[in-house]
Amino acid sequence: MTTPAHPDVPPALDPATLAVVAGRPAPVQGAPVNPPVVLSSTYVSQGTVEPGERLYTRMGTETWEPFEEAVAALEGGEHGATVFGSGMAAVAAVLAIVPLGGAVVVPRHAYQATLGLLDQLAVDRGIDVRRVDVADTDAVVAALHGVDLLWVETPTNPMLEVADLPALVEAAHARHVLVAVDSTFATPLVQRPFEHGADIVVHSATKYLAGHSDVVLGVALAGSEHLADHLRSYRTSHGAIAGPFEVWLALRGLRTLALRVERAQANALELARRLAEHPAVAEVRHPGLPTDPGHERATRLMAGYGAILGVRPHGGPEAADAVVAALRVWTPATSLGGVESTLERRRRFGTESVTVPEDLLRLSVGIEHVEDLWADLDRALRVAVG
Repeated sequence: MTTPAHPDVPPALDPATLAVVAGRPAPVQGAPVNPPVVLSSTYVSQGTVEPGERLYTRMGTETWEPFEEAVAALEGGEHGATVFGSGMAAVAAVLAIVPLGGAVVVPRHAYQATLGLLDQLAVDRGIDVRRVDVADTDAVVAALHGVDLLWVETPTNPMLEVADLPALVEAAHARHVLVAVDSTFATPLVQRPFEHGADIVVHSATKYLAGHSDVVLGVALAGSEHLADHLRSYRTSHGAIAGPFEVWLALRGLRTLALRVERAQANALELARRLAEHPAVAEVRHPGLPTDPGHERATRLMAGYGAILGVRPHGGPEAADAVVAALRVWTPATSLGGVESTLERRRRFGTESVTVPEDLLRLSVGIEHVEDLWADLDRALRVAVG
């Protein structure tokens, strides 16, 4: 069951406006302006069950629907959105499309849990997992023979490579290969993969969509009703459901998405420019830098450059760890996309891709005052590196 769209919402609105108005109740005199959170595991039901009737929260609850409507409006998802209990539950639902003994092409640099699940599927279900440099379009296309699914991250986690998404989708579809895009880093405000022909879009809603580091959620959208039915069926049959209160919190967070992304992106670009000139820094990765390998594609295909940085200080992994330890405003933590600025050395995880440099720091830039963020970084770099 889908919540009806607000009857007075114009058909074409800026995404910043959609983030605020989508998924709200109709403006009825005396009614609340926000949808309520409904905490019930079951619903009154007797006699013949009608199509779309609410029965049990594992099958659906009215608290999911406003969030799903809002995300679908932002992504241009004509077949709705499906919220899951975590980003990995959404990823698992998509990868379940791949048949026994099938094949998947995936970026060699991608979210480590996604790569870990694919490695598990390779063992358990005989899936052929082909890792590629997603920024190398020719290499990706060459790997598509006999493939069931092309999984794309752009920008990638944590190396920030930018894929030529339209070219990859065209090549994949010419070979009857489905294309799924994890667009968590970009958000719907920066990139809308359906506009480039993608079949499925996935977000870890834990990150930018909810935006306050207080919920764990995922969401997936499909470009066809058949695929949308698969996502909903997987959620129900596997119990990959989200708690109503968490989804209500995510919708509240979504209302400020445009403001948060605008501020975080501006902060990130300014910090990237300064870090690129810092004597203690060996390398900075950010698509907003003209010298970055992904700059041309990001400028052409995206409406911004995101708020994630990759930084390699001089001195190797020991120096990188020392930078993290010396910071006071930045928070050393995993995950990303919250209002607070966080960072970590990614190879501290043994499951991270071995081609990720040992000394790479992934910075998730938040909405604090940029001068405070810079002063903290600059001091930590000088203390740790000299």
